[in-house]
Amino acid sequence: MSGVVLAPGAPRTIGDWIRDAAQRYGDRTALDVVGREKTYLGVDRDSDRMAAGLHALGLARGERVCVMMRNSLENIDVWFALCKSGLIEVPVNTAARGFALRYLLEQSQACAVVCDAEFAQRVTEAAEGLELLRHIVVHGEPGADPGPALADLYLDEEPPRPTLDRTDTAVLLYTSGTTGPSKGVVLGHEANLNLARHTAHLMGYTPEDRLYTAFPLFHINAKYTSVMAAMEAGGMLVMDDRFSAGRFWDICREKRVTAFNYQGALLMMLYKQPELPDDADNPVRAGFGAPCPVEIWEPFERRFGVRLTEVYGMTEIAIATQRRPEDDAPRGSAGRESPNFTVAVVDEHDRPVPPGEPGEIVVRPKKPGIMIDEYFRMPEETVRAFRNLWFHTGDRGRMDADGVLYFMDRLKDSIRRRGENISSWEVEQVVCAHPDVAEAAAYAVPSELGEDEVMIAVVAQPGAAPTPEQLLDHCQEQMAYFAVPRFVRFLDELPKTPSQRVQKFRLREDGVTADNWDRDAAGYTVRR
Repeated sequence: MSGVVLAPGAPRTIGDWIRDAAQRYGDRTALDVVGREKTYLGVDRDSDRMAAGLHALGLARGERVCVMMRNSLENIDVWFALCKSGLIEVPVNTAARGFALRYLLEQSQACAVVCDAEFAQRVTEAAEGLELLRHIVVHGEPGADPGPALADLYLDEEPPRPTLDRTDTAVLLYTSGTTGPSKGVVLGHEANLNLARHTAHLMGYTPEDRLYTAFPLFHINAKYTSVMAAMEAGGMLVMDDRFSAGRFWDICREKRVTAFNYQGALLMMLYKQPELPDDADNPVRAGFGAPCPVEIWEPFERRFGVRLTEVYGMTEIAIATQRRPEDDAPRGSAGRESPNFTVAVVDEHDRPVPPGEPGEIVVRPKKPGIMIDEYFRMPEETVRAFRNLWFHTGDRGRMDADGVLYFMDRLKDSIRRRGENISSWEVEQVVCAHPDVAEAAAYAVPSELGEDEVMIAVVAQPGAAPTPEQLLDHCQEQMAYFAVPRFVRFLDELPKTPSQRVQKFRLREDGVTADNWDRDAAGYTVRR
């Protein structure tokens, strides 16, 4: 399949792209976000007004602004205003708190935070003493010590119009962190636009399409393969603030949705809903994402009348391989390399492995500017990832003789739960901060939904006897709800190598054992 061919003079920065879309599609509805609509002209106008307000705060081109907001039209206004202003957006997971939140604010060297009122106190506490942070802008009802109100930043003044290049940084997207701290992925305007254009082209979206997502705007999926992909096609984006498996198809019928994005366990959740005689009576024609469990792929398509397009990618590289319904690559595979990347599977010395043999998935771009530029303020991590002129994904896979890629697992120590990547290192940092804990190891155990659950193995301090409930109470104050462990296992010592590295593979091999405490079985509730 050939790649996207741009017309001469096509916009190469997000601000120019927004203005071009407004000229082409005018009063057509671009967005329906949590029940509120906005036209293409409205998107352009309101992001200009917000850009003027950000400029009035004294924010300068190249500075970083963290955005911690739920899905809303205002969130998109801020995002696009930052792009137009030459400011760098730093999306923040709305579940972040405590240690992880402060790390993001500090590591990104943010000069401002825009947050919903419900997060204002959390941000203020995490930001205490950060000298570079000048503004906390609050959306909604202000807290006890409010910063500037977001509503007051919609100014009817001439917005800044800096001369930007497609190579300029548009966003700093933080990975979940695996064996160490989260890394900030530096992506330029070209990379974001390329992903949106690639998605729209791959899926054959037109102005008649209505894309649906309930993924949050701090994820690459919602931003570039939903909002921007819909707008690239001149279509409409329908966005909710949370996913409901029970109401999904009714929402699609009501909103006349023609396509949706999926990831994680979303398809399995839909498939496990009670079967109804009208399941296929819906306007949806296509789903886009990964991964669909191979055992439900064909039954899902048949039951709901939907065709699935699977891709392999990540924040750093967007879409490296793709499998469309009409392709001959087997179901359960990630398809063949996309027009944008060369893909290989290599051994520990970066030598290609024979077809069918497992190894690390590595990629190279076929054109400039379409993937990560660097890890922010992490030169050693950047060099390590790009060694031998390949970008190393940290993923394990195999490729058959026909060039079809099969994703197998993560080489790194990460946990994926309900579509969220969780840093075992960050979980361990929080658990080990409890005064009664001497050591802890966080790792994945299988979930009934096909992904992972979080397990912690804990060694208590001498003479201490913390309860699982006490540990989880502590965790709830310091981490996102989805990262709070489900299982707790107390051990006298952790299995280690002679060099004192924890052998997590041994813990994972044990799985869920009789001496584990299960919060679900105990009736313990995690706050959201």
